[in-house]
Amino acid sequence: MSEPEIHVEDGEAGISWRFDSTFLSSNWTCIWGQGCKGILDEPAEDLQQGCCSVGAELLDDDEARKILALAATANPERFQYAKAAADGIFSDESRRHTKVIDGACIFLNRPGFEGGAGCALHLAADDDNCSPIEYKPSVCWQLPIRVEWNQGSGGQRVANVRAWQRKDWGSGGTSMAWCCTESQEAYCGDERVVDSLRPELEALVGREVYVKLRSKVAR
Repeated sequence: MSEPEIHVEDGEAGISWRFDSTFLSSNWTCIWGQGCKGILDEPAEDLQQGCCSVGAELLDDDEARKILALAATANPERFQYAKAAADGIFSDESRRHTKVIDGACIFLNRPGFEGGAGCALHLAADDDNCSPIEYKPSVCWQLPIRVEWNQGSGGQRVANVRAWQRKDWGSGGTSMAWCCTESQEAYCGDERVVDSLRPELEALVGREVYVKLRSKVAR
């Protein structure tokens, strides 16, 4: 049995990675559209908003420019709010958050939309035979994984990798009716998280660290 916390050192990058083994060895899986109750104050499975109700927080100017370019070139047949996006996709001039329209992120196609429900950026990636990691805001493709950075001794950085929790949603987390990582309904996958979320983990930590991590996660 592996330890609850797995340590993997990346000496070249000067990062000490610390992983929550319990979550990575679990069978959590995203159940969007298959029982996900969303993050609103009341369960709202029928809305199929998942964690998109509050829009997406953007990492920096580079990410904001990328998302803006993708919105401008998106196929309107696959982007329900393409016309609305012409008036802007950001919530304010800081360009650090996507606009919320009709109760959810501007990029969320609603149930019944002929071009397909779900994230328009994700659909665009699928259409272009690309990974959604290349198209979606980092906070979106990383969920439910969260990385917390701290400063260690000797200038080394310490990265704690765990599942998102209610507290990570800020003040709104306490009123959420449902949190997928804290509910048994989402622990129904056929693979361990370390396997099912391999692309996301590799993108976050690098292939070398991922290989070491995977060898240490209990089967």
